[in-house]
Amino acid sequence: MHMMIVCGEVSGDLHASILAEAIKEIAPDTVISGIGGAFLRLTGARLYCDIKELAVMGLFDVLKKFPRFFALKKLIVKKIDEEKPDALILVDFSGFNLRLAKIVNKRIPCFYYVSPQVWASRPGRVKTIRRYIHKMIVLFKFEEEFYKRHGVDATFVGHPFLDIVKPAMTKIDFFHTFKLSEEKNIVALLPGSRKQEIRNILPVMLSAARHLNKKIENLQFVIVKSPQLDWELYSRAIEAPGIDLQIIEGRAYDCIHNADFCLIASGTATLEAAILKKPFCVVYKTNLFNYLLYRPLITVPYISIVNILAKKKIVPEFIQFRACGYFIARHAANILKNPAKKTALQAELGNISCLLGEEGAALRAARVIVDSLQSRPN
Repeated sequence: MHMMIVCGEVSGDLHASILAEAIKEIAPDTVISGIGGAFLRLTGARLYCDIKELAVMGLFDVLKKFPRFFALKKLIVKKIDEEKPDALILVDFSGFNLRLAKIVNKRIPCFYYVSPQVWASRPGRVKTIRRYIHKMIVLFKFEEEFYKRHGVDATFVGHPFLDIVKPAMTKIDFFHTFKLSEEKNIVALLPGSRKQEIRNILPVMLSAARHLNKKIENLQFVIVKSPQLDWELYSRAIEAPGIDLQIIEGRAYDCIHNADFCLIASGTATLEAAILKKPFCVVYKTNLFNYLLYRPLITVPYISIVNILAKKKIVPEFIQFRACGYFIARHAANILKNPAKKTALQAELGNISCLLGEEGAALRAARVIVDSLQSRPN
């Protein structure tokens, strides 16, 4: 078989690569091609375009990159017509992928892996999914229930993070490798994986770090750097005065695991921290125009998937106008100084892992796709 995979962001690239490996485990002769990044390329997939410059945030960013997206759509359709793959697997990246599905669904079966958050904003998109997507493969049980209520064929397979979110280094090796002090507590800053997130969120986190450093003695801070982004984006952080600070690239799980507290931009890292039972708070800020444009579209009370799964606020969310270093530091200090509160929060986070299904999610997703294709009439 030949399967084409299309993703557009770092988190989607990771999910796509895990799925590609699982497909090859079931059907070793399968050819994988498509649009992806470093993770998908490592699986041996033949990529037509790298995703490095595709990630967008907000309307202006979409408009600025519209010519690139238009050209990419034409390229994908051309490759489908020329190579006639057996299936198109869309991974997240809904703004682009749902439009692509409208064009190609009559040519090829379209599977969707990692659902757009239609249950959180713009629920009207479910009509597009019902019409153009052959099958939704979802990571959360509530998503399966949501789609079935709307007449969409959906299967819950669990979350692949249960298989991969594991620290690779021992604590001793981690402290030694990055020359960290075992006498100091660690606060990890995870400002995201997009350029705009680093520019908007990292300054808020650094402000919180400076305030927190005044409240608590013997702290050290690590910034988790995305390997896909240039060091120049983090250069101001290196010069942050008055705090013990390091930037660590490509060791997110080790940084989270060894931290005593984390400040995390809303996104997949919040779920990773929950799996590792690490106390954290959510920090998110975008430009004012994007916030005013998109905030009215949000239909859920929280933006963190951890709180959405818990159906209550177990981690605080410092969003936009509340994204203030002083208030973030006050909350972090309250947790760091209070072992009982830290233990209670870890217990709540442990309950989140129980909602993610069982290990082997990507293999189950691959089986759904392969079985569906093999059962189709010739």
